[in-house]
Amino acid sequence: MKTLKIRDLTMRDGQQSSFATRMTQAQIDRCLPFYKEANFYALEVWGGAVPDSTMRYLNENPWTRLETIYRAVGSVSKLTALSRGRNLFGYAPYTDEIIEGFCRNAIESGVGIMRIFDCLNDMENVKSTIKYVKKYGGIADCAVCYTVDPKYPEIGFWDKLRGKKNPAPVFTDSYFVEKAQQLAALGADMISIKDMSGLIPPHRVSSLIRKLKQTISLPIDFHTHCTPGYGLASVYAAIAAGADIVDTNCWWFGDGTGAPALELVYIFCRKLGIELGVNMNAVSKINEQLRTIRTELNLSVFGEEKASPKAFDPATDKVPDEVDKLLDRAITAVQNDDFDTLLYAAQAIEAYFGFPAPNRLVQEAEIPGGMYSNMVAQLKQLKAEEILPRAMELIPSVRLSAGLPPLVTPTSQIVGAQAVSCALDEKAGRPMYTTKSSQFVSLVKGEYGHTPVEISPDFRFKICGVREETPYDTSHYQMQPNPELEQAGGIKLAADEKEVLLLELFPAVATTFLANQKTAAYHAEKKAEAEAAAAPKKEWLPIIGTTVDAPLPGRVLEVRVKAGDKVEARQEVIVLEAMKMENSISAECSGTIRQVFVEAGESVLADVPLVEIVP
Repeated sequence: MKTLKIRDLTMRDGQQSSFATRMTQAQIDRCLPFYKEANFYALEVWGGAVPDSTMRYLNENPWTRLETIYRAVGSVSKLTALSRGRNLFGYAPYTDEIIEGFCRNAIESGVGIMRIFDCLNDMENVKSTIKYVKKYGGIADCAVCYTVDPKYPEIGFWDKLRGKKNPAPVFTDSYFVEKAQQLAALGADMISIKDMSGLIPPHRVSSLIRKLKQTISLPIDFHTHCTPGYGLASVYAAIAAGADIVDTNCWWFGDGTGAPALELVYIFCRKLGIELGVNMNAVSKINEQLRTIRTELNLSVFGEEKASPKAFDPATDKVPDEVDKLLDRAITAVQNDDFDTLLYAAQAIEAYFGFPAPNRLVQEAEIPGGMYSNMVAQLKQLKAEEILPRAMELIPSVRLSAGLPPLVTPTSQIVGAQAVSCALDEKAGRPMYTTKSSQFVSLVKGEYGHTPVEISPDFRFKICGVREETPYDTSHYQMQPNPELEQAGGIKLAADEKEVLLLELFPAVATTFLANQKTAAYHAEKKAEAEAAAAPKKEWLPIIGTTVDAPLPGRVLEVRVKAGDKVEARQEVIVLEAMKMENSISAECSGTIRQVFVEAGESVLADVPLVEIVP
């Protein structure tokens, strides 16, 4: 039987795409026992916005998040984290020492697969991470970032007569296949087509996966989103074309701005006789939790309960006849390379279940939804919404001038913000690029790496004041300060390597988080000490009899005698928990209990007297 592996994104990309990465540890803990039963190939749980958000909004330690999930799930599913190559989580490249420390600690804390990508598809930016992930026993999942060529303005009649042409396409199948081959040569263990914007239509992913399967022998994973409406159809096409792994979310976190719902993939594959290896009964239990969590997140993040899809559980519910017919139509279409019909059928299935309709604006503009929303927010803040159409028109020229970077994080935001700045300059009668962000300057200068198209030296000089590409120089890198916290008794802000890495990767957020954590712990300890000092001291009589002593350190679970009780030799008097075992402590002689020195719940050291017995 043909098999397909599933990478579940719910706990990382799923919650990031739909709920601003606000799942608390308590919410995740409710799902973990069922994830252990579900038998997914992999679970994406870390990286992306998770480390920042856990500290910034939830006051939780990101390393604890990862380690808790690993303890609960173990080796049943491989845990996946996301890494932006040399940039890791920031906007500037880090030294190899930081990259190595991050990879080592992530793998020791439970990461089995590191998905590595670079916003420019620059191989130089992923080499170090691939090397260190493999050095410490992780799987290097190397991603090729999918993007599209700009929609250039229509060339006028007279310009055509003069021989003017728009640039030739850059992001062809050959481009992506070549990048995958380069990653394989660097030691990739698997290749992912990473379509963060959901812009890849089914015919394109089918063509690309077939070419990749002919060219390289590594497993191919397909990752996409549903924002412009292609997601589910493209996953169906990828499966038919031979993808080894596809990325999905559980039902209540599926579709919309996220990846397709697992359940819609499952019913498609079941008809084709493709085995997923996932325990769908366990997925049902996960979804019971996620349905409630979805409501909690909507209310806490957005202040309202947003529309939900219809409830559907393929483990217990019959596939509706209308959906069953659409599935048959989708299967026939994909087998005949009829991608228009496939797209229609997939979107009709999503519509039947009440998932969000395609975002036509994003589809037509062919830019990421997040890039568009950032541009709108920027213009609203400036009270200049009327220039949005002009800013959208400028995106192709701004992007081409900057070396045609893929529209992925963070280059999509950089290009979008610069297009807005150029439109504002134009409106104010200033030359375009009078206003430019430091990130745009760094991109054009070459600090992010090699762009797909060479940048004109004249344009680089205009923006940066230099003509030659100038890589970011990590030799001058300075570690973040790690001061002593007077308010926490003089301890260091970062106590170990994991906390030092948080400071390096998220300086402002981690500084606040760690300082608050340590200050709170210090004051709690001082309060406990003060309460203990204020507690009345117990006065004991001088010992004249025989004592029963603690044979080893532990915690008193139960005291079974009191002063004045008669006891026999070998009678149980204390139950002591030590080394996760309950230990029965017995009297060594007969007599009367004169004194009991301990109480239930109290911790004791070895050889400490527990009770006194007199004849």
